[in-house]
Amino acid sequence: MKNLLYTALIAMLIVGCKDKTDKKSMEVDSDPMANSEKGTPPPPPTAAAEGEWKVLFDGTNFDAWKRYKEDGVGEAWKIEDGAMVFYPPKERKKGEKYNLVTKEEFTNFVLSVDWKISEGGNSGIFWGVKEIESLKEAYHSGPEIQVLDNEKHPDAKNGTTHQAGALYDMVAPSEDVTKPVGEWNTCVITVDHNTNQGNVVLNGTEVASFPVHGEEWEAMIAKSKFKGSEHFGKYKTGKLGLQDHGDIVSYRNIKIKVLD
Repeated sequence: MKNLLYTALIAMLIVGCKDKTDKKSMEVDSDPMANSEKGTPPPPPTAAAEGEWKVLFDGTNFDAWKRYKEDGVGEAWKIEDGAMVFYPPKERKKGEKYNLVTKEEFTNFVLSVDWKISEGGNSGIFWGVKEIESLKEAYHSGPEIQVLDNEKHPDAKNGTTHQAGALYDMVAPSEDVTKPVGEWNTCVITVDHNTNQGNVVLNGTEVASFPVHGEEWEAMIAKSKFKGSEHFGKYKTGKLGLQDHGDIVSYRNIKIKVLD
């Protein structure tokens, strides 16, 4: 009888210890920091927490784009090997342009674009573009991040504020980090009116930073070729644009992350 009682007591002690161990294990596993201390890192933040990218060009269609103040994109823009490529028409009417703009407007964003310029070529990336009837070109309203062959296009000799990666005619790139002509460059442009900060990261290097509204912004405009313009750089919300400057240029992997 004593042996039976002793055996039962031992079994109860074993079960009680196991329950406490299991409970402690469950409490630790439910705490990400506790897991981290054990050597297991906490789960990474979700995509929603980081902000999500929206594709504006996936290499297959122009659904997000149109000609400035026109319908469609026109025959000058082609899709080749996953890129949109502009071929300047050999013949065109006086004043005829094929600048592209997005169908959607944006305010605060991070824009990522790959670009490849032709030898001696010139183009640009705009934001804050408004399709106003009296404005013939997208650059009459939209500030531009320069796309250029720094070696052979004459505009590069007109000052560093005209070179690739510049906020055109206002802020020069801190250094030339462009790839040789014929190679792809990755340009990431941030415009955030909440923090009044803009910057350009070209091929992984931040080359320009600037305010995007307010007194400093207006002072920069006043020192540029856009001085006195009624519309240039005035719109916090507007369309993105790609410039027809008369040279062959290619764009791909265009995506945007809205910061609002």
